[in-house]
Amino acid sequence: MDSTSENSAPVPKLRLDELLDELQARLDAARSTRDRVHSLLEAVLAVGRDLELSQALQHIVEAAATLVDAEYGALGVIGEDQLLSQFIPVGVTDDQVKQIGDLPSGHGILGELIRHPEPLRLTRISDHPASYGFPANHPPMRSFLGVPIRIRDKVFGNLYLTEKRGGGDFDAEDESVLATLAVAAGVAIDNARLYARARQRQRWLEASAEVTNSLLSGSAEHEVLDLLLARATEIAGADLAVVALPLPDSGELEVGIAVGLGEQQHRGLVLPVEGSFVGAAARTGGLVVSPDVQKDPRITVGPPRWEGLGPAIAVPIGTAERGVHGVLMLARAAGAPLFDEGESGPLLGFAGQAAVAMELAERRRDSEQVALLKERDRIARDLHDLAIQRLFATGMTLQGATRFIEHPEATDRVLRAIDDLDETAKTIRATIFGLRLRETGPAATGLRTRLVEVVERAARSLGFTPALRMTGLLDATVPTEIADAAVAVLEEALSNAARHAKATTVEASVTADTDLTLTVTDDGIGLPEDGRRSGLANLADRASAPGGTFTAHTRPEGGTELVWRVPLPSE
Repeated sequence: MDSTSENSAPVPKLRLDELLDELQARLDAARSTRDRVHSLLEAVLAVGRDLELSQALQHIVEAAATLVDAEYGALGVIGEDQLLSQFIPVGVTDDQVKQIGDLPSGHGILGELIRHPEPLRLTRISDHPASYGFPANHPPMRSFLGVPIRIRDKVFGNLYLTEKRGGGDFDAEDESVLATLAVAAGVAIDNARLYARARQRQRWLEASAEVTNSLLSGSAEHEVLDLLLARATEIAGADLAVVALPLPDSGELEVGIAVGLGEQQHRGLVLPVEGSFVGAAARTGGLVVSPDVQKDPRITVGPPRWEGLGPAIAVPIGTAERGVHGVLMLARAAGAPLFDEGESGPLLGFAGQAAVAMELAERRRDSEQVALLKERDRIARDLHDLAIQRLFATGMTLQGATRFIEHPEATDRVLRAIDDLDETAKTIRATIFGLRLRETGPAATGLRTRLVEVVERAARSLGFTPALRMTGLLDATVPTEIADAAVAVLEEALSNAARHAKATTVEASVTADTDLTLTVTDDGIGLPEDGRRSGLANLADRASAPGGTFTAHTRPEGGTELVWRVPLPSE
């Protein structure tokens, strides 16, 4: 019995040790699992707190690398072209990123996950058929784990993890943890995007209110358009912004304002509705989007002028039914993100509200014009009923008094005074005629009004309002043919100044006496000695036809002076 006891004693002890070791191992595994679950929960809470999209993306990829103990990680955002539109790496320094060069666009293993959005786990990246290898200066990477991030059943992007710390491989548990994080990341990204859209929509509403207030408070139209362009560029993150306005009775659009990349090539352009990007928006009365404006098939006219630009969007200011007041176009640099639905919707609403405000401002101007015309009628009646009658009475009194004057010199002076009164009466009659002109068409519109309209239109392309001085009875003494020529000359001169002069001030003076004289001066670069003179030749032709003259020269103090003079018919 003692012998049996001695032989059987070690067996239970060995089994107990094994059981204890196994229990310890399971406890360690349970503790590790508990710690990992705790870390996963912390990561989910951390990424869920971010409302800024860029911060959320950065925190997601950092949390992923920590959870699976990866040395390198990245988050790739998939664009509309099924390539990576954004790539956020962790584990590499800024210097390493610069040495590697361009970030991945979605080929090789990264593209494999885009084409087949399912978890992918590899022991060696180089063994996969889709592997392209790494560029120069890229750190070595062996093991790989990737999972897609979905938002409402649509793949937003992918998480890429490489190089398991300690030289091991990623296992099924790593894949499960990363897939769980990807689900939470999808929710966090969706929330961040909704928050960003809400903020952007709020900014569009504030900008729309600012533009409306500016219009209704009486600001000049070009100032309001400048404000509209500035706010749209700022909110949409555009690199080029353009406002094109319809030219009266021409069916074309003129780029009145252009700000940003390549602005000089766009400012002052006259574009047809057919064959231009802004024309497509004006023609359809709806939003027009292009992923690459350099290659857009709708652009068939004009010289190439889109170098360096990529995504673009154009939206009409107004509607086809109520009339298009202009077109707002925004473009981003080549390679920049496309304009998505979250940006295009508020932009369309912004342009629509701006159009309504412009219509209200136009109605206000019409009311002011009616009030002005009524006041002009009252002044004309007063001049006719009071001033002219008194002048006639005074002249007749003086004429009757001449027979009582014995001194010849005094008689001559009184007769000259009577002639002056007669000339004054004629001048007042001409003024009354000018006051009573009505705007029934371009030919019947007073010359003064037409010249002011030319100056107001030129302010859009110049960026400032030229000074205009008018002297004499322009509306009464200038025939229609000469008035039409003068308007065309001023328009051509101001257009040349906007395109070539690089001026900061422009002054125009129009005087009607025995001649109609139009002078335009600027402080720009002057006339180039060997530059094109076709525009000046047109102005000279318009002067020579009615027997006038035209001169153009560089001023001694700098800038250019144009003088256009045409004789007026005598009475």
